[in-house]
Amino acid sequence: MGSVNLWRFSSHILLLIGFFTTTNVLCFQQLPSRSIRPKTACSVSSLSVSGNYVPGAQNLDWTNLGFQFRATRSHIKFEYKDGHWGEGEFVNEPYIKTHIAATALHYGQAVFEGLKAMSAPDGSVRLFRPDENAKRINHSAARILMPTFPEEKFVEACRKVVQDNMDFVPPYGTGGSLYLRPVLYGSGPRIGLQPSDEYTLLIMVIPVGDYYKGGVSPVTAVVIDNYDRAAPRGVGDCKVAGNYAADMLPNILAKKKGFPIGLYLDAKTNQFVEEFSTSNFLGITKQGVYRTPASPTILNSITNKSLMALAENQGMLVDRSPIPIEDVKDFAEVAACGTAVVLTPINKVVYKDQVFNINGGTTEIGQVTQQLYTRIRAIQYGEEEDIFGWTFKV
Repeated sequence: MGSVNLWRFSSHILLLIGFFTTTNVLCFQQLPSRSIRPKTACSVSSLSVSGNYVPGAQNLDWTNLGFQFRATRSHIKFEYKDGHWGEGEFVNEPYIKTHIAATALHYGQAVFEGLKAMSAPDGSVRLFRPDENAKRINHSAARILMPTFPEEKFVEACRKVVQDNMDFVPPYGTGGSLYLRPVLYGSGPRIGLQPSDEYTLLIMVIPVGDYYKGGVSPVTAVVIDNYDRAAPRGVGDCKVAGNYAADMLPNILAKKKGFPIGLYLDAKTNQFVEEFSTSNFLGITKQGVYRTPASPTILNSITNKSLMALAENQGMLVDRSPIPIEDVKDFAEVAACGTAVVLTPINKVVYKDQVFNINGGTTEIGQVTQQLYTRIRAIQYGEEEDIFGWTFKV
């Protein structure tokens, strides 16, 4: 080999070494606190967590987390191929490689869930009703022709991903929680309108504080009367990604007008209350009745379901039936409820040219709303005996 060719060969080798070295350095710079583990498939029960961590071991400002994405150690991934679900694996990298023709991107084959894990006074960590999330994600999946996922395996996967990120669970007393976001989507290629033959389930975790900065306090809602959340006989009762995409524009427009939350009416008549942008609606009448709308296009909120059980446990009558928007002005209390917010009191509802002052537009949280909020949080955090069997120890 001539001296010039040898020099060129050596230069190419050095460039390649430099490229791979730089690439690796960049990858590790993106994830400075993560160790890279091989993606070896194994059963959920035998997945090995990365360490013996305790809640709150991460150096985070636990009382000021807010509700936003924060990188953690890992998420769990499952893949559906050849007609069956494969075994799970921990993945450290927060990015996913998806086919350019994935049905999730082209046809909206995507559903998700939300649940929380909380630290208890005895040092344990508890998941709140993951079995209900397992049922609901399967209900959503079946509606848009995606394969269901075994419920027991779903619950166990939630346990495992919390265990692997235990140090990201906010410590007891901070008011925070570890938010789990399972996402199921079509990952196989399809150009024609048809379901995919491959699917991916991811369960990621994020430490969060209160959804609304400053905690629970009454806010003003506006009735969104020029947009619909869900069509009759559509997918309003499913937690599909498209439902939330449809709400983005009206949500932002409402916020620009100074309204923290929007309230939708039914799309067919625009006369009956459906739900808030991301939460169920509940009202307490002056006679002490817990009222929440009944509609096939409303998402079956696990938080609302729990609150209804608590209300009945306290001797309240629960009425699940259509609620005309005009009835709202006579409620003693109104609130939005969901996993992220738990309960958000509403003291005013703006409807066209009317302003419904709930209980005089008070800036105080209603007595029943406060009782229900205190009880559900106490059960979630292990401060009150869980007589309903809602919490699952991690």
